[in-house]
Amino acid sequence: MASTVQRHPLASQTAEILLQRIRAGEWQLGGKLPSESVLAVQLGVGRSTLREAIRELAGKGVVDSRQGAGMFVTALDVTEDWESVLRRVSIVAVIESRIAIETEAAALAAQRRTAADINALAQALAERVTDEQTVEEHVDADMRLHRAVVAAAHNDVLIELFDGFVPRIRQAMVEMFKIQPEASRTGDQDAHEDLVRFITDGHPREAAQSSRAHLSALKAALG
Repeated sequence: MASTVQRHPLASQTAEILLQRIRAGEWQLGGKLPSESVLAVQLGVGRSTLREAIRELAGKGVVDSRQGAGMFVTALDVTEDWESVLRRVSIVAVIESRIAIETEAAALAAQRRTAADINALAQALAERVTDEQTVEEHVDADMRLHRAVVAAAHNDVLIELFDGFVPRIRQAMVEMFKIQPEASRTGDQDAHEDLVRFITDGHPREAAQSSRAHLSALKAALG
């Protein structure tokens, strides 16, 4: 029995060609693509194949097919998997992103913190430095305090972003303390106490400045 040509690989090839044209700037972000009939002729494929290619790109968030309006560019490239991005980038790049996120989170936390948030911050601060902590336990306690700060901002996007950083930053912090055992784990406790106090007392500007100063110092140490 003769084998038939599989349509799916052709659709994927068509999707890749369209993506290359979008990357090249042929259509701008928000721009409208030509009609199905025009694209099918340009690419030399059937309309059913083109529709599959469009569905593939739509699933990746690159285009959006709007009923009665046509097809529009919604992204200029396929978004890379978040975990892959974090594995690839340097720890300094991660800390720079944390500065942007946590500085704003600290300011918002000083405005929005609840009694429950204040209690959570106080508990996390107390647990951050205790006797006979392993390196891993200290880093985990530090992460819990920083997460409590972000959680007190009551912004779901910020907390999702922070949680995405945790595995990468935890690994880097553990490695730093193991490579530099003389580094004091209690040396920056005062900075964390200041941060918690500014949030608790409702001082957004000071909380943001405290967060930025601490993370900038961490960046310098790891850089």
